[in-house]
Amino acid sequence: MALKYKRILLKLSGEMFGGNRKEGIDFKSVEKIATTLLNLKKKYPIDLAIVIGAGNIFRGRMVNNRNFDRAQADYMGMLATIINCLALQGEIERLGGQTRLLSEITVTTVCEPFIRRRALRHLEKGRIVILGGGTGNPFFTTDSAAALKATELQCDVVLKGSNVDGVYDSDPKKNNGAKKFETLTYQYALEKGLMVMDATAFALCQHEKIPIIVFDANKLDNLEKIVSGEKVGTLITE
Repeated sequence: MALKYKRILLKLSGEMFGGNRKEGIDFKSVEKIATTLLNLKKKYPIDLAIVIGAGNIFRGRMVNNRNFDRAQADYMGMLATIINCLALQGEIERLGGQTRLLSEITVTTVCEPFIRRRALRHLEKGRIVILGGGTGNPFFTTDSAAALKATELQCDVVLKGSNVDGVYDSDPKKNNGAKKFETLTYQYALEKGLMVMDATAFALCQHEKIPIIVFDANKLDNLEKIVSGEKVGTLITE
C-alpha cells in the first residue's frame, strides 16, 4: 500500500496518559496508546517519532499565581515529560515493540541524550523514537519541541493530537455552530488567530514547509487512515 507519509512526528498531550481524570498516569490508557502505535508500525513501514506533553503531571502555568521563577517551573514540566515517556516506553516494550528514549535534558540513567544522528539511526532501524525533555530550554512548549524535532529528523508531517477532531473557527465545545476546516494554509491560520499550535512551533513548520494535521487524539485508530492518505481532521499546509 502506498504511503502518504513515511516519517511521522506524532505529538500527544500528557492528558491522554491520565485516563478519565486526565491526571497522573493511568496505565490502561498508556497501554491503549502503545497497542495502537505498535499495530500502526506492524501494518505500515513508517518511521515514528513521538513527543509527549506533561499536562497530566505538571504545567508551568500551575504556578502563575505565585511569585515562582518561570524557568524553574518550565524545567519541572520538562522533567515531567520524561516520566510520561518512560511510561510509554515501558508499555510499548512490554508488548514486544522496540523503542529508544532520547531527552534534551541529560538524564543518562534512564534515557539517551538527544543526538540527531543517533535518533535518525534509531528510526532507520525501525525503532519507535520517544523524545522527552521538550526543547531542553525554558519558555518553549512541547509543541515547539515537536516542530523542532520534526525539522531535525526530516519528518514528512506533524500529527497533532487534539481534544477535538480538527481546527474550528471557534470553540466547538462552546459554540454548536462552529465551523470545522478540512484544510488551511499557514497564513490564513495566522491571520485568523486560529490556535493550531503555539506561534513558535507554527512558524517553524511554516518556514520548513512541514504540513500539520490536527486530529482527535481520542481516536488514535485514525492514524492508520492518515498514514494511508485518507482525509482526517484538518490539514494545514501552504
